[in-house]
Amino acid sequence: MPLTHFLALIAFVILAAGATIGLAVWADLPLAAAAFAALSASLALGARQWR
Repeated sequence: MPLTHFLALIAFVILAAGATIGLAVWADLPLAAAAFAALSASLALGARQWR
């Protein structure tokens, strides 16, 4: 993977995380609820990998 593609990928991931946190704050969603949703999604995807 070329360096420019790698750096763009990192930038897009950081922007997506910032947009997610920004939308959660804008919607008055508790940060604990967003963290719980991310944790449960991560566990669900991790469980799919071991099947």
